[in-house]
Parts: sequence; C-alpha cells; structure tokens
Amino acid sequence: MEFLRPATWQEALAAKAEHPDAVPIAGGTDVMVEINFDHRRPRHLLDLGRIGELAEWEDAGDAVRLGAAVPYTRIIERLGGRLPGLAQAARTVASPQIRNRGGVGGNLGTASPAGDAHPALLAAGAEVEAESAHGTRMIPIDAFYTGVKRNALRPEELIRAVHVRRATGPQSFSKVGTRNAMVIAVCAFAVALHPAARRVRTGIGSAAPTPVRAVAAEEFLAAALDEAGLWESRGPLPPSLAGRYAALAAGAANPIDDVRGTAAYRRHALGVLARRTLAWSWQQYRDGREGSTACG
Repeated sequence: MEFLRPATWQEALAAKAEHPDAVPIAGGTDVMVEINFDHRRPRHLLDLGRIGELAEWEDAGDAVRLGAAVPYTRIIERLGGRLPGLAQAARTVASPQIRNRGGVGGNLGTASPAGDAHPALLAAGAEVEAESAHGTRMIPIDAFYTGVKRNALRPEELIRAVHVRRATGPQSFSKVGTRNAMVIAVCAFAVALHPAARRVRTGIGSAAPTPVRAVAAEEFLAAALDEAGLWESRGPLPPSLAGRYAALAAGAANPIDDVRGTAAYRRHALGVLARRTLAWSWQQYRDGREGSTACG
C-alpha cells in the first residue's frame, strides 16, 4: 500500500488524477476500520490531513460551506444555530474521540446508508462540492447516493466541501440504536420545516439501500398544513394528520433484516421517529423557536 501525503489541495487533485483508485483519508474513522478488519486493501491511500482548508467553514449566502474535514465537534459547538439538524445528528456520532476526528466528507465518501449525517443533509437540501483537476461541480444531495456504499463521485474527484442551507425553520433528528453511544443506527429520521416556502423535507437513514427522502410524506404534510391553515395559525397538529404522515414516512423505507434489527421493526421505528420529530419541530414552530431539541 502506497501512502500519498499532499500538502495542498492542488497537489491532492494531481495525486488523485494520477491514481484514480486512491482512497482519500482525513479523519480515518471509516476507512481505517475497513483496513484494520481487512475488508478493504487499497493500493493507494491519499492522506488529506495536511490540507487546512478542508477543516474550515464559512457562510456562503443562504448556506454554510463546510469543508469536507470539519469535525463533528466543531459542527456541534459552532453551527447549532445555523444547521440545527446536522448538529443534532453530529451529537449522536460514536464517541467524543471520533467526533473530534470524523467529518461529513467522510460520511459522504463512504456513503453507508447508516451514516448519521445523511438524513440531516437530505432534510436540509445540501449540495456536495466535488472537484478534480478538470474542474468543479455541485452535486445535489438527492442525486449523490447511487447504491449501497456508492456515490456519484467520478474516479478522479474528491469532496472539497458540502454546502448546507441554513435553517429557515425548526429541524429535528433522531435515531434508534442498540445503545446510546458508539452505535450504528438501526434506523434514523430527520425533518426540516420551511414555513416561509410552505415546504417540508425529510431524510431516512439505515432503512434502504441508500439514504432516502420520504417524498410522499413531505408532500402530504405540507399540503395538509396549508389546507388547514396551520402554517399561519400555528395551531396544534391533529392526531390523524400526524398519524398519516408517520405512515407515509415509514412506507418510504425499503429495509432489510440484519443483526441490528428486522425490516418490520425498522418500519415501525421509522413511523415512531417521524411522528416524534414532527411533534418536536412543530412545537418549536408554535413557540416561535429555531433550532433542534431532538434526542438520539
């Protein structure tokens, strides 16, 4: 195994162009696990740890531009107000040590359906900034996941940043796991309310071959809230409305049976998570509060 260690972003792009099979590594929280268990043996490792810009973030219009290696701890500490759903998801990632090392870029590169960041990124409507020696392109998050642990990156491309739209309303995230820490999600769910646009977005993790949105649930809820005048009145949600939304959210999943849970359990749990995260978010909206109070 050859270890490539560029000092600048341009050197990294040149190395990736020369070795398209090179596996990028920054925090190493996913890649090193696969290597240590001999699940993966790449010919080239491309260490991005010396490239400081990847660990920086900035406001960019109506979005936050997150460098691919911004650690989860910094998202929690600095970006909870701007990106409440992603900050809440970051709090559920493994241990403090891993949150200090791992970042969203690694989650996207690995593209595991169980990655904690994916549901929040889907709900927020993020875009992935991918770059190669030939140029830069923006990939909408909805088009990024192409299969089990597969993504839309070309062989010569690296993830430079993720553009996550700032919250325009309440957001919530929650996941179910076998314990509260160091756990891979049995399933996860995120919701983002966009009151000014009368829109709802969601994200589902660990319950389909790829992270997915519950589009039918989103459309139903946005229309039902509009029809009932609830966007304006901020009145309580009818139980029948919440129940239908939860059923549609669960129906968007395509889970499997595995060692962490059965498909039937995942569907049931997603319905519960959808109802709970909606209740938390709607209460925040009724109270005039921004941010997220969801629990992992």
